[in-house]
Amino acid sequence: MNPNGHAALVTGGGSGLGAATAEKLAAAGAKVALLDVNMDAAKAVASKIGGLAIKCDVSSAEATEAAIKEAHAQHGAARIVVNCAGIGEAKRIVGREGPMPLAEFERTIRINLIGTFNTMRLAAADMQSLPPLEAGERGIIIMTASVAAFEGQIGQAAYSASKGGIVSLVLPAARELAQFGIRVTAIAPGIFHTPMLGALREDFQKSLAESVPFPKLLGSPAEYAALALHMVENRYLNGETVRLDGALRMAPR
Repeated sequence: MNPNGHAALVTGGGSGLGAATAEKLAAAGAKVALLDVNMDAAKAVASKIGGLAIKCDVSSAEATEAAIKEAHAQHGAARIVVNCAGIGEAKRIVGREGPMPLAEFERTIRINLIGTFNTMRLAAADMQSLPPLEAGERGIIIMTASVAAFEGQIGQAAYSASKGGIVSLVLPAARELAQFGIRVTAIAPGIFHTPMLGALREDFQKSLAESVPFPKLLGSPAEYAALALHMVENRYLNGETVRLDGALRMAPR
């Protein structure tokens, strides 16, 4: 699908992978709505790309439904949905202070996994009413997994579980939504230079980059955005999670 002229939703669009994806889609001619809890960040990106910033907590059914309705009112139903909203907090199952508080595990699952499903179910319901394009395609939903879904490290139990859930969600969602001409894919990034990683010391960031077989660099959000755009344009990509990691396989710690 050529994104030019079509509406797009990007959750977590105010920073990192989401901001880069929003910019890439806008450059390709899409009408982009950025859904984010951080309105200052979302407005800054929206102003730069000529998009729409909408406050949204993806873990809330009501907030997400309202945000998608607002985007629809401005741009029409979205044919392109990219889920980038998420958190990456690390904590051991049993640490020095005892077992991980259950609320912390629940929060990670709620934002990363339930938030992604929440956005998908509402966007797909809106998308299925659109007239079909070439070959019957109505749109695409792209989710963000992680290499931690496959090689979770010590301290990543909650994060890995949330991203593993996304990987497991891709195929059944693609199979179910195929009847409407809606494709479902996911990207599993490796170690990327995002605001979350940017808080680490520079020497630690260099050490992480050295662990990547090739290229020995931290991933760039622009590289994630380029793959997301390719998924939009390549109509035969469906039901698949694509690793974007420089051949990295994570060690236990």
